[in-house]
Amino acid sequence: MDLYAALADERRAIAARLDTLTPEQWRTPSLCSSWTVHQMATHLLVSCDFTKREAALALLRSRGDVDRLQEVLVANRADLAPGQVVALLREKADVRQVPPVVGVKGPYTDALVHQLDMWIPLGLDDDRPVERWRPALDFLMTKKATVGFLPSAPPDLWYQATDLEWQHGTGDVVSGAAADLALAILGRTPRLDRLDGPGADALRTYAHR
Repeated sequence: MDLYAALADERRAIAARLDTLTPEQWRTPSLCSSWTVHQMATHLLVSCDFTKREAALALLRSRGDVDRLQEVLVANRADLAPGQVVALLREKADVRQVPPVVGVKGPYTDALVHQLDMWIPLGLDDDRPVERWRPALDFLMTKKATVGFLPSAPPDLWYQATDLEWQHGTGDVVSGAAADLALAILGRTPRLDRLDGPGADALRTYAHR
């Protein structure tokens, strides 16, 4: 899979759905409760819109804290109206600028997971091809994912996707749809009841960390 092409496709798909939202929906809290759908969409824009100078200044302001860095970059774009966010996501969909360490797999995984952060609270279906989750799940199993994604490595389990030919790890089995596994690994709790297997409770505990 060409991850750059897939990332561009995801950005366009996100923009297309955002274009259908009402003002009230844009103001809805995302699964990242400190951010609204509007702010989460802006966060997705940052990965294809930042400059090296802006990132360096934001890093200084955030004192090296990755979460705070993202807050600063989003705050820098607080004056962008919903229509502007949508237009910029479309305009910059093909940008191949990626952060260090995590490379393209970082913004690619962001695009898949953060759209669920928006769609789930809005009661919207996730309609992306399930095969898109394979590179994201592979990435979340690596040490690189602890840079800006996971505070610690996921529990040592045998992860099995039920809708995709993908598995990883050893130990007790935890199974679920690819998207639901990714959400749990990233600490999202709305779909933890969909997990199955003797390792499910360990992953639920990890998600509630």
